[in-house]
Amino acid sequence: MSAQSDGSYGPLIPMPQLTPDALRAAVARIAPSRIPGLTHHLFGATTNAQVTESLAPLRAFVHSWAVFVAIECHPARAQRLRELERIVDTGEQEPSEAIAEIRAIREAADAETWPR
Repeated sequence: MSAQSDGSYGPLIPMPQLTPDALRAAVARIAPSRIPGLTHHLFGATTNAQVTESLAPLRAFVHSWAVFVAIECHPARAQRLRELERIVDTGEQEPSEAIAEIRAIREAADAETWPR
């Protein structure tokens, strides 16, 4: 995984492989403060997978963090998402347009990650 220098026109990093280790490395590069959350989520997903004898919790972990990376590796998109979430959280404006745009951002990020 090598960094790109496209500025606001391209991603900070290429989309990593959809494995816990590759996603952890990507998060460490683009949002290092989120590593504790990723580690906690992975521990919970692994434990839940063992208890339920299902890979579904691990698939959900990979999906969640892949979408996070797809959003965060585009700084303008990540900043816009945070602005929209603030609009919804504060309740100062009618949130339906912000919610629709949040959904569109997440769907676009999801489309960039699946299938791989």
